[in-house]
Amino acid sequence: MVFSEVADRVWVARHEWYDVNVSVVAGDRGLVVVDTHGSAAAGRRVLDDVRRLGAGEVVAVVNTHAHFDHAFGNIAFREADPGVPIHAHEDAVASLSATSPADTAATWASGADDPRREEVLATEVVLPDHTFSSATVLDLGDRVLELVHPGPAHTAGDLVVLVPDAQVLLAGDLVEESGPPALGADSFPMQWPLSLDIVLGLTTGASTVVPGHGAVVDRDFVEVQRNELGIVAETIRDLAGRGVPVDEALATGEWPWDPRHLETAVRRGYEQLPRSQKRLPLI
Repeated sequence: MVFSEVADRVWVARHEWYDVNVSVVAGDRGLVVVDTHGSAAAGRRVLDDVRRLGAGEVVAVVNTHAHFDHAFGNIAFREADPGVPIHAHEDAVASLSATSPADTAATWASGADDPRREEVLATEVVLPDHTFSSATVLDLGDRVLELVHPGPAHTAGDLVVLVPDAQVLLAGDLVEESGPPALGADSFPMQWPLSLDIVLGLTTGASTVVPGHGAVVDRDFVEVQRNELGIVAETIRDLAGRGVPVDEALATGEWPWDPRHLETAVRRGYEQLPRSQKRLPLI
């Protein structure tokens, strides 16, 4: 997959499988690869593409969160350099340590003949070995990268990568362009809007934002998505506060996206609300 330069020495490759983005940031001290794709084989293809850039050697890897499509390619970079540091939030490491290729393949593969299934099954999960809780910095000599955990959102261990001098923010799956945000079984729908408020605080009107999936966007796009997530959270809060049972919430509420996309989000939201914000179901 060809990398496109979206800002000074910041490249993005948008991959067909899962429409996932892999990013590379260059500095005097080398390259940082942000996310590594979904299998050992896919990671090796990413590494080949990085080498074709001819921009330097990989000196660090970052996983924006623990999902396989962003982290299972780690093994390819460790094969190439056993000492390369892999950075992630501490909660992402805990989640990834509980992830198996077999369970992953069973969850997403469309069937036993899915051409990617064997790739995933053959992957050794490599855990990040450099973790942080709130924020940290990677020094590339002539520029720094800021790794920030804005709070739980898509997962418990999300991070974003800010490249201040280039006005670029690599958002991972906190932002998605190819469809509505993935509010899955490990998401935090009630806190996601607040986490995006922090992300918005890291950007300006001139910022380039690279989502986890889909085309590069701007700050306005992120603000719209934040507001849509806010509608989801406040609708859940309102329905629970009025005593609407969780099984009736999707049919009762007015949602910014197809309600079928929000079944898990609503259940997660009801679970995450404090007892004081929920009434007994209406009779």
